[in-house]
Amino acid sequence: MAVAALAEPVVPVRKPWIGLLFAANLGLWTACFTPIQVLLPIQIDELGVSGKEAALGWVTGIGALVSIIVAPAAGLLSDRTRPRLFGRALGRRHVWTVGGVLLTVLALVWLGQARSVVIVAVAWGLAQVGLNAMQASLSAAVPDRVPVVQRGFVSGWVGMPQALGLVLGAVLVTAIFTSVASGYLALAVTLLVLGVPFALLTPDQPLGSRQVAKPTWRIGLRAHPDFAWAWGTRFLVMLGNALGTLYLLYFLDDKVQLADPATGLLILILLYTFGMVATAVIGGRLSDRSGRRRIFVVWSGVVIAVAAILLAIWPTWPMALVAATMFGLGFGVYLAVDTALITQVLPTATDRAKDLGVINIASSAPQVLGPAISAPLVTHLGGYPTLFAATAVVTLLGAVLVMRIKSVR
Repeated sequence: MAVAALAEPVVPVRKPWIGLLFAANLGLWTACFTPIQVLLPIQIDELGVSGKEAALGWVTGIGALVSIIVAPAAGLLSDRTRPRLFGRALGRRHVWTVGGVLLTVLALVWLGQARSVVIVAVAWGLAQVGLNAMQASLSAAVPDRVPVVQRGFVSGWVGMPQALGLVLGAVLVTAIFTSVASGYLALAVTLLVLGVPFALLTPDQPLGSRQVAKPTWRIGLRAHPDFAWAWGTRFLVMLGNALGTLYLLYFLDDKVQLADPATGLLILILLYTFGMVATAVIGGRLSDRSGRRRIFVVWSGVVIAVAAILLAIWPTWPMALVAATMFGLGFGVYLAVDTALITQVLPTATDRAKDLGVINIASSAPQVLGPAISAPLVTHLGGYPTLFAATAVVTLLGAVLVMRIKSVR
């Protein structure tokens, strides 16, 4: 059984499997992004905290720091998990999915009752533990089960929930469950409903009794330079994403001076999602068919950088609409193709989830650095035009670095 669990997959996955993985990721990203973009800014503002930008940065930064620690640790453990008792029926990956869902649900309910920034930070950190345990298992599903020739297409479906989840969550917490407490509860129920079926209804190969190499944190980047370049590419592009999106609500309120910034943010999210959905699966499929990954990553970065430059030069509501659409178009292709590329440069089959957890650091670390970089840019070094110009430069640099990867076209 260990051979089956660690072997390179060759049998294409079917639509029901893709649909259940899509739903699980939709629940994951709904619970992850909606608080960052909507609930946490509103909650901190309602608490009457002095310096709301800095407070939001600290809360999201603490959550990102937790992610940096938990993501590779949960991945490493799931790579070696041999479940017993009730976990045996779930499998080595799925037991982490279910456990992550349950922990996050509890943390979200607690967040809804928080009445101080300290409690908000602690509860959000706990939620990040659950979300990263869940993500570690779900992200490993692609290299575990999907053949290389199908990974761009599947990664497109897996990437789309990062945009759709925010739309679903924003609609839930702004149009249906309008209080902070009921919003967090709605996210908890959504995660439970969407996240658990994948673990219950899809197979998960066990390791069996055969011994595998002892777990190690060492990757050997000199021996795997393409993995190192893939990490650097992801880190810079996601840093650009953090710089450009963290203060969007405050940007619309303070710079654009929109009458209803919360509704404006929802509109931008919808346009971003439209662009991402329009390109994610198509970009992934074209990448699969052409056998090329790198050029798609480069051009998607160019599109994102242009969108950021437009906002830097013309910080107006009409331009924000254009930029949000362009950002979605570029990011949809980027997530689909870069995710597929990363699965092709993982160092070993025995450490897929752990190595993907290390890649997740490249996504989480910018959430720590983003506030530290963007706050002084906004308050002391030129304001939002400087912030969006920095977004463009960092994103473009990250996208171009993908050309240093040699083992993937």
